[in-house]
Amino acid sequence: MRADFWNDKRPPGVPSTLDLSAYASVVDVFERACSRFADRPAFSNLGVTLTYADLDRESAAFAAWLQRHTSLQPGDRIAVQMPNVLQYPIAVFGALRAGLVVVNTNPLYTEREMRHQFRDSGARALVYMNLFGQRVQKVLADTGIEYLIEARMGDLLPALKGWLVNTVVDKLKKMVPAYRLPQAVPFRQALRQGRELHYSKVPCTLEEVAVLQYTGGTTGLAKGAMLTHRNLVANMLQVLACFAQQGPDGQPLIREGQEVMIAPLPLYHIYAFTANCMCMTATGNHNVLITNPRDIPAFVKELGKWRFSALLGLNTLFVALMDHPDFKALDFSALKVTNSGGTALVTATAERWETLTGCRIVEGYGLTETSPVASTNPYGALARLGTVGIPVVGTAFKVIDEQGQALPLGERGELCIQGPQVMKGYWQQPEATAEALDADGWFKTGDIAVIDADGYTRIVDRKKDMIIVSGFNVYPNEIEDVVMSHPQVASCAVIGVPDERSGEAVKLFVVPRAGGVSVEELKAFCKANFTGYKVPKQIVLRDSLPMTPVGKILRRELRDTA
Repeated sequence: MRADFWNDKRPPGVPSTLDLSAYASVVDVFERACSRFADRPAFSNLGVTLTYADLDRESAAFAAWLQRHTSLQPGDRIAVQMPNVLQYPIAVFGALRAGLVVVNTNPLYTEREMRHQFRDSGARALVYMNLFGQRVQKVLADTGIEYLIEARMGDLLPALKGWLVNTVVDKLKKMVPAYRLPQAVPFRQALRQGRELHYSKVPCTLEEVAVLQYTGGTTGLAKGAMLTHRNLVANMLQVLACFAQQGPDGQPLIREGQEVMIAPLPLYHIYAFTANCMCMTATGNHNVLITNPRDIPAFVKELGKWRFSALLGLNTLFVALMDHPDFKALDFSALKVTNSGGTALVTATAERWETLTGCRIVEGYGLTETSPVASTNPYGALARLGTVGIPVVGTAFKVIDEQGQALPLGERGELCIQGPQVMKGYWQQPEATAEALDADGWFKTGDIAVIDADGYTRIVDRKKDMIIVSGFNVYPNEIEDVVMSHPQVASCAVIGVPDERSGEAVKLFVVPRAGGVSVEELKAFCKANFTGYKVPKQIVLRDSLPMTPVGKILRRELRDTA
């Protein structure tokens, strides 16, 4: 299906074309925003707000320090391992301004995962939070990292408050395991020295790699998706085109310099990176960083301080927020954008959210390899629950059968994506790249989808997660969606397990809400809602489910233990 097939299906205000030459690079996007919106707030965290002028000055200082105090050259890789703190955008934009390739590194990685990513990417430098110093010390000798820049939670706070925060984090909360890395340069020192230096602009083209974004690694070793400046700029323009949809007042939903977006999802994850570091920055809007979104009471308290207009999240986070007693008392009068991604949105969650906040959750779809947004629903009443909407501007979808042949609308097959946001390939993995990308630039997602006659797409499931019971295909998402509508189910996951009689059987894991639920009650509920072969043969009650740091349930881990 060609990209223009969807043009007449876009809501009012959303353009049908993009000017991909509008910016020369990610750095160009950033520097223009800092110039245009200098006095406006850019990022807030821990009670401190950086304006765009502050962000410009500090990132230039970091870039200058990298240029003068290291031997790093344009194209070298620098890993950044931090939660959502103000040091993150300074380090990332500083590194990009110095011509380096950013390797976003999950702070919750184990030593094994850190070793793999640092070695695979060939990172020569690492910016990390001191909370992870012990792990850094353990893996350092096995990597090619030459330069360490160490941040602390209180770095950008006023001196006394910064000292207090660092002391509480280290001594009182004991969040900093003992380590010794005397060669590490304090982040504050790098900024202080950099402010005395001149930052030299580095020539850059759209075709150069900006970010090495490692895939979630839920299957085997993580691969580095090479995201170019063109990929990231294109996806930013595509998302901004969606934000141009006319609201009830005839104005674009997201306006320059007027929005407050809450950012609980980690910036090192490509979803938040594109939304917060790219889209909100390009439009001069304000990002409120939530460092620990798992601390729901603190998160809800922080929400109470802002008249926020946009929120990024995913199903597990929405449920946790709504379950907090103080959530419903918040002021939602300005909230007009709630975006869900990263994992399937459960219908019951979406309906409850809209009832509580008055704002409809809009579900989209994307992957690390698509920078990440590939499709999204229109906002407001036009959003269609249960679908991931239509492809973003300039993007084409098709579904193929096992032989690689395109299937007609309404048929179920593997979803393939073509567009300017599709990655260059996997870092130093030509075979994996060739397997995922064909000669025409179509990326095979590994997801099973149906494109309806009106152009809306439904993701049926991951190809590898499909369960075959007596020859019938069972898709875990379908089972989970229905089970989640049970009032006593907090979360659940479905896998296939070997079965002598039917080949595979459905196994359901359930985390109950307070008050509990019995296996017998769940069995009766499933029998009432599913045809025979879809009814779980085994149901297990658990206190929790294994999840990635961004809230995706790890079915692989459940399969391994089962």
